[in-house]
Amino acid sequence: MRRLFPVTDETAETAVRAPGGAAGNDGVKGAEEGLGEWSLAELAAAYAYPVPEPGGRLPWLRANMVSTLDGAAQHDGRSQPISCAADMRIFGTLRALADVVIVGAETVRQEGYRPARVRAEFAQARAAAGQGPAPAIAVVSAGLDLDYGLPLFTSPSVPTLILTGAAAAPDRIAAAEKAGARVVIAGDGVGVDPVRAVQALAELGHTRLLTEGGPRLLGQLVAAEVLDELCLTISPMLTAGDAQRIAGGPSVAVPKRFELVSLLEEEGFLFGRYRRR
Repeated sequence: MRRLFPVTDETAETAVRAPGGAAGNDGVKGAEEGLGEWSLAELAAAYAYPVPEPGGRLPWLRANMVSTLDGAAQHDGRSQPISCAADMRIFGTLRALADVVIVGAETVRQEGYRPARVRAEFAQARAAAGQGPAPAIAVVSAGLDLDYGLPLFTSPSVPTLILTGAAAAPDRIAAAEKAGARVVIAGDGVGVDPVRAVQALAELGHTRLLTEGGPRLLGQLVAAEVLDELCLTISPMLTAGDAQRIAGGPSVAVPKRFELVSLLEEEGFLFGRYRRR
């Protein structure tokens, strides 16, 4: 994996290593020449959540998405066909850094979502950060039309959360709670208010937030101006067709401008990290 654009000043030394794990004599030069596979610890340093300054933003919501060269966020309804091994390493690292992973109900159904794994490689770091053994999964659902026989509900390491509105059907809420999920009200109507959702998760102690979409949910988060960061993998593929983009829904009145924080490359895949200005 090559660094094409600096990560941050503080991670330039820790995130760049020579082959075999030893520190290189010239970290930036080594990154430009390519070092092969980064360790999980190095990726964690490169993608660490920002430490909020006094009066800074807390919680922090980042999204992790993948897109082809022609803008498709999925192929045959799933993101896996346009991903790669390096993308999955980053995917796992971002989950390991998060308190909670927010995902839309349709994505849960389409992708066959499973609970986040407890990973021994990150156990010490999570404990030191005051985090549980694995991030919780928070499913955004207005209708609570979910399959509670999925492992996401039957065998999670930490209870799965469901974000819904106050007008959700009481029998659906009861069914979710009976299945072991924790229902969190984050809206006055049937649907979920993104601002309320972020606030509700923060009140539960979840301040390092990660969303994996899908496009409809990400579009809602963008429109509500609660997205702080986008980690975007550009896949060197062309799919054509009518697949969704990474964000859907109504357009915003004024395009939102983000700044590039880092850019990595491996085998033609680009891994960008953008923060809102």
